[in-house]
Amino acid sequence: MLEYVTDAADPRLSDYTRLRDVELRKSLEAERGLFLAEGEKVIRRAIGAGYPIRSVLTTRRWLPSLADVLGDALVYVVSDELMSGIAGFQVHRGALASMERLPLPSVESLLKGPARRLLVLEDLVDHSNVGAIFRSAAALGVDGVLLSPRCADPLYRRAVKVSMGAVFSIPYARMDDWFDGLSRLREAGFVTLALTPDQSAVPLEAVERAERMALLLGAEGDGLSSHWLREADRAVCIRMSAAAMAAGVDSLNVVAAAAIACHGLTLEREQRV
Repeated sequence: MLEYVTDAADPRLSDYTRLRDVELRKSLEAERGLFLAEGEKVIRRAIGAGYPIRSVLTTRRWLPSLADVLGDALVYVVSDELMSGIAGFQVHRGALASMERLPLPSVESLLKGPARRLLVLEDLVDHSNVGAIFRSAAALGVDGVLLSPRCADPLYRRAVKVSMGAVFSIPYARMDDWFDGLSRLREAGFVTLALTPDQSAVPLEAVERAERMALLLGAEGDGLSSHWLREADRAVCIRMSAAAMAAGVDSLNVVAAAAIACHGLTLEREQRV
């Protein structure tokens, strides 16, 4: 169903209000149970993953590219100028969609399921980092992601965009108990590996592979908390070259480290298949 809108203040567009105001958006999206998908590919992936459409905001020239998946969804059609004004930025991929959130699976459902390789993110508050890590995890065969209570929302627009919709394809759950969270993984048979830049830790490639393994990642800069470092079964590192260390480069950013570590953890399993 198409509705043509000519005023940015039209209340019908309230789902798309002030997209650059992070705190407002977080409270608004939580209150209304929605998230925003940006661009044709991401919208298609959200729909394919079963998220219901609340509405779509687009311009006349982008309508044909989405017609086959929108069905009878409510579509607000605006001018290019109004689209930029509403969004606060140039929407290069043509459309925004307001989607309804689905209930998150429980931590227990992930731990009791068939998952063999998990990522566990502690207090990563940067949405771009979270989105990029989800993209690497999905691409490299990780089975699921667990989030500490303070981790950024994977369905926040920036995380969804950076992940290119990978947040829809890999199951994730949010812990309600940070302090004792790792004990639940251990009880489910997971060996927990704490990734650290400390080069005295065990190199990741030297770790004996277990049937079920969970890799712990901390925030950019601060890294994992001392509590999770102590609680993990083993601290592991990605070895840096001697030349890099001599030049003062002693670590990778969390996104690059996550991608390398995911590849290392899943490679042996892929070779056995």
